[in-house]
Amino acid sequence: MSDVSTGTGKVVVNRAMSLDGFIAGPDHAMDWIFEYLTADAFPEVMAATGAMLVGRGTYEVAKRMAEQDAAYDGGAQFVLTHEPPDEPDPAVTFLTCGIEEAVATARDAAGGKNVEILGADVAAQCLRRGLVDEVLVYVLPVLLGDGVRFSPPSLGRIDLEPFANTQSGAVTMLRFHVRNQARPSRS
Repeated sequence: MSDVSTGTGKVVVNRAMSLDGFIAGPDHAMDWIFEYLTADAFPEVMAATGAMLVGRGTYEVAKRMAEQDAAYDGGAQFVLTHEPPDEPDPAVTFLTCGIEEAVATARDAAGGKNVEILGADVAAQCLRRGLVDEVLVYVLPVLLGDGVRFSPPSLGRIDLEPFANTQSGAVTMLRFHVRNQARPSRS
């Protein structure tokens, strides 16, 4: 299912989503996710991941949720932010560069495995710039009614090609290839 054996890791937007299209509830609440999704539900995803690139908001939410024992070993962790925290986190590398450089840094650290992109803003930036190979969505059996949408209205149309779906308990994992997009030239 992954390309780990060939060393051709992909950039994968990884999302848990309510059936009504929210990746976080009101006030960015994400605790509802762990009612349905555990780190061992889809072990092949964790095994294929060598690094994670997240936004600062997602990092802050994850810190608040750390007590919930939602351990996930996705390899090296990078947080893209305009302002690194005053107190460093030894488990995280904070990046203040552009999105292309941040993705390249995470890919280098992934060692041929996949890079997971977490966080609405970082994922939208990557999708806009044609940096994403795959979108992986865990659809959870809950309606939230409000919160953070899967993608911002400003993202525009992105064409996807479905290639896999898997059921594990109450969770359905959907996987899509991002169809070829015009990628910015690298100078």
